[in-house]
Amino acid sequence: MNEQYPLTVYFDASCGLCHSEMMAIKIHDSGQRLILVDCSSAAFDDTPFATDGVTREAMMNCLHVRNRRGEWIKGVDAFELIYRSMDMTVVALFWGGRYSRPLMQRVYPWIARHRHALSCTGLHIVFDIWGALAARRSFKRSQLCREGRCSI
Repeated sequence: MNEQYPLTVYFDASCGLCHSEMMAIKIHDSGQRLILVDCSSAAFDDTPFATDGVTREAMMNCLHVRNRRGEWIKGVDAFELIYRSMDMTVVALFWGGRYSRPLMQRVYPWIARHRHALSCTGLHIVFDIWGALAARRSFKRSQLCREGRCSI
């Protein structure tokens, strides 16, 4: 196992867009590399992270990931890491590619500030559909394996 996994992802599950994206990603997590934590929950306690200077408020305003070594990765870098850990290279490049990273670093704070309004537009449905398609593909693959026609 890679020494950085599992990755603990702190996200705002009260946001439809955030929740849908994280659930769609989690469907691809066959290696149990991600632990999803809802930092919007009233029961969420950020006191263990005070020594790192990480607060619930910071987590609510920017996606935070903590690797197994205790290192914090935030924002665009966190998205790139999450998608790379799921072997979703194309999406990871969308967040962290040579040319797209500077744009995403400018755009992401705006997206984070307006995430609830963006959720109201129905944008989160894209992730719901993506997750449903991924689940259907996984089911078909497992069915083929049960039938002895596995491609793995």
